[in-house]
Amino acid sequence: MTRLARFGAQLYAALQKITASPLAPYQSAVIRIGFASTWLLFLLREYPHRRELYGPDGPWSWDLAQQLISENHAFSVLMWSDGRAWFELVYAAAVLASLLLALGWRTRTMSVLFMIGVLSLQNRSVFVGDGGDNVIHLMSIYLVLTRCGQVWSLDARRAARARSGLPRPDRAGPVLWWVAGLALAAITFTGDVRTGWLLVFWSLWAVHGVWWFLNLRAPDGDPRLLCDVVANLAHNAALLVIMIEACLIYATAGWYKIQGSRWQDGSAVYYPLHLDYFSPWPALGDLLTSYGPMVLLVTYGTVAVQVAFPFTVFNRRVKNVLLVLMITEHLAIAVVLGLPFFSLAMIAADAVFLPTPFLKWLGGRVARARERVFPGTRAEGGPEVPGPRPADGGQGAADVSGVPVTRT
Repeated sequence: MTRLARFGAQLYAALQKITASPLAPYQSAVIRIGFASTWLLFLLREYPHRRELYGPDGPWSWDLAQQLISENHAFSVLMWSDGRAWFELVYAAAVLASLLLALGWRTRTMSVLFMIGVLSLQNRSVFVGDGGDNVIHLMSIYLVLTRCGQVWSLDARRAARARSGLPRPDRAGPVLWWVAGLALAAITFTGDVRTGWLLVFWSLWAVHGVWWFLNLRAPDGDPRLLCDVVANLAHNAALLVIMIEACLIYATAGWYKIQGSRWQDGSAVYYPLHLDYFSPWPALGDLLTSYGPMVLLVTYGTVAVQVAFPFTVFNRRVKNVLLVLMITEHLAIAVVLGLPFFSLAMIAADAVFLPTPFLKWLGGRVARARERVFPGTRAEGGPEVPGPRPADGGQGAADVSGVPVTRT
């Protein structure tokens, strides 16, 4: 076989792989659970202060936010009204969407609502938050394009029941679709949303409708197969963007640190541990900085890991070692510096690089622990990952949430 023929065969195999099925189902599930849970915990933690952070009692007034959004064209449903009741409704909806997305209920719809909640609250008060909020902001957009409910979700459990011959009528999916359509029609006529965002939301709504119609009328036809191919491409492309985003975060952070004199002399870690704002445990900070060589080692080690990680993603062993170090670093930041939500967001982003065997092992341990606590809760069929959809439609259709379901 010539080199050109081998290259053609490899290219065909690669295209077949990225179009036949959504890759990394366990990693995408961890990303979904991680970011949805992080945002949910943050909203619950800040519930007593919600009005000062994002609502009418904050220093960043509604008029100032309206003026800024009119210039940067950001999206926020909180700009539709400055009323207290509207703010409370949006905040409660953001909490509910985060919870349902973490549970994996109607992941396609909940991922869109999750994105709306994140963008609405964060764009309302742009000066509130840290680097973790920026990561959640971006990932909420990418999650819309992923098929993140294949495993470890209520959608996957519903699909497993259908495969085992115990399907249930799908009433929630069409109801959600019609309610979303009516809501979109209302905001379209009121003119509260810019044309670009309206096109995005109407396109997502139409795609979900076409998906449901093809599942109902022609589950084994070529149009349905084409929808699967496009959805798989979007999912795999979104995962690639998430990986690149994580690498860019660490690369820019590491190379920026190299330019700082405190990072160069090995003393940078000492100073934040002695700031009142980042010292929830002053005694612990004093203990960690009492030994100079330890401060030097942690300072240089942080820079080395962040700079090196993007260059090791194709070496599994080295990548996994650096992943352990970075996750340990973020756990330390959460405890020592009092930044739990930033750390959780970064750990969720790191999860895209976790090895599949480890995630399967972890999922098995969690499932066994759940069975011991709640006997009889094991889903029918187990956490089976749907394989590539054959051309003759042998695998079956998919519901409105995008989870393959075998029709009987």
